[in-house]
Amino acid sequence: MESPLQQKRSAPSLGLVDKAQAGADARPTPPSSPDTKVRPSDERPAPLSPPQVVKPPVAPEPADGENAHPGLLRRHPRLTMTGAIAFVVFAFAAYLYVDYNSHFETTDDAFIAARRFAIAPEVAGYITAVPVTDNQHVAAGGVIAHIDERDYRIAIEQARAKLQDADAGVEKIDAQLEIQNAQIDADQAQLDRLEAALDFAKKEAVRYKGLADVHAGSVEKAEQTASELVQQRAAVENAQATLKVAQRQVDSLKADRASAVATRAQAQAEIDKALLNLSYTTVTADQAGRVVQLGAAVGEFVQPGTNLTMFVPDEFWVVANFKETQLDAMREGQPVSIQIDAYPEREIHGHVASVQPGSGTAFSLLPAENATGNYVKIVQRVPVKIIIDNPPSDVALGPGMSVVPDVRTDPSPSLYERLTSWL
Repeated sequence: MESPLQQKRSAPSLGLVDKAQAGADARPTPPSSPDTKVRPSDERPAPLSPPQVVKPPVAPEPADGENAHPGLLRRHPRLTMTGAIAFVVFAFAAYLYVDYNSHFETTDDAFIAARRFAIAPEVAGYITAVPVTDNQHVAAGGVIAHIDERDYRIAIEQARAKLQDADAGVEKIDAQLEIQNAQIDADQAQLDRLEAALDFAKKEAVRYKGLADVHAGSVEKAEQTASELVQQRAAVENAQATLKVAQRQVDSLKADRASAVATRAQAQAEIDKALLNLSYTTVTADQAGRVVQLGAAVGEFVQPGTNLTMFVPDEFWVVANFKETQLDAMREGQPVSIQIDAYPEREIHGHVASVQPGSGTAFSLLPAENATGNYVKIVQRVPVKIIIDNPPSDVALGPGMSVVPDVRTDPSPSLYERLTSWL
């Protein structure tokens, strides 16, 4: 039978002997009491059994088909479902975005354009007034500047005097024509009288010549009637020549009258020119628009063609330089929504007016020559003219301002538009 000490030593352990246990085993055995049985010296102690190593419990191996560790779906089911729903929503929103944008063509290479021009005077003179200022809007016919008009009023009076002189010349020639016509009438009457006398003289000469031939009358009387016949013929010829001269004088007077009428027309044209020059002393705007870069000043002497100011009409449009690959479905009349960089909160509407028949580089000062050198294909840009339907009047729009047009090339409603119409 083992002693309690041996039983303690033979207790199962995990294979590790702690220091306290080792110290306890190393301590000497206390002396036995009288009652304690002394082991004989020749009795050997029973050998101690080696310490047993106890293995820790091992978890059971997983069954076939089961993972050793649980997946993300089992560990975070709510997070996984939320992510899946978010992915589906994001994919659907992306499809809506792509489907909606496929109905439009857009570009940021777009600007507002207008036919701006310089306003210059037609006549020379000193500027007496400039009733406008920079960036001011003027209506059609609005005054830009006044030029001293005194010299031009004097020119009008001079032209009117020339016109009166021409009128007097025409009237004088008309009077001469009337006199000449009366003289022609008188000459014609004289010719008629002489022709009647000539006819009578012919008859008298024939009668008296016949009487003289039959010795019924005197030869002297026959010769006298013959002489009178010759005189009457000469008088008739003289009257005819005088009538022709009078008639030719009428033709000359008519030519003089035509010259006088032309002189009068020239004088009238000088009056019209003087009046026109007088109207040019007031420089006006032929159409509604804005005054830009005003350079005119009171007291400045200007010559015809001097730049007084730049003028930007109210009529303007958008020139959008689309890529040539964007023009497949673009047609005239398609609606356009326009975003203005200067006013991002404003959106205006317009429509496609025309597409330029050629790229922008084809009409440049130095067009590209692709037949020489190495060739690298580059997508060209083609200007598209967009008319603004209702231009805003409460903001300043002008040439060169950047815009972003969106041309609706597909009129069919997108999925997003159908959904919004149903909701």
